[in-house]
Amino acid sequence: MNSVSIFWLQLVASLFVFSLVAAWYVWPFLTKLSRHSALIPLLFVHVPRYVGMTLLVPGMIDPKLPAEFISSAAYGDLLEAALALASIFALRGNWRFAIALVWVANIWGFADLLNGVRGVLRLNVPSFDLRTAWYIYTFYAPLVVVSHLMIFWILIKSKSWKQ
Repeated sequence: MNSVSIFWLQLVASLFVFSLVAAWYVWPFLTKLSRHSALIPLLFVHVPRYVGMTLLVPGMIDPKLPAEFISSAAYGDLLEAALALASIFALRGNWRFAIALVWVANIWGFADLLNGVRGVLRLNVPSFDLRTAWYIYTFYAPLVVVSHLMIFWILIKSKSWKQ
């Protein structure tokens, strides 16, 4: 099996495993909480996206990867981390615009993720030397996808969710 196949196998396997954990353990727990309280742990999944800034450190990944892909991924993740953290403070403080901020954070983060996937596919990123960034794509990104989808579900179902 070549490295590109292994990359996609690991990514899909992580997505499957995190989906099972979410469905079997996380979701049943979250449904017992208020909407604000349920959103907070899901947003905490996004706070470490600042790790994407590692892509900008010389020598950490293949220098042949296009700079526009690297900077878009790194700064997009940094902004999502900041938005997620701000959303957590807003929810914990019960600020009037907290839910609106969560929508902004989740839409931005999901759009950034989709843009990253587009770049990964277009450039065939798994064929480059990703070094430790490999784990960001094959382990952390699938967790982020599951969290985004759960946040969207809570926001969409907000009328029926415990306040």
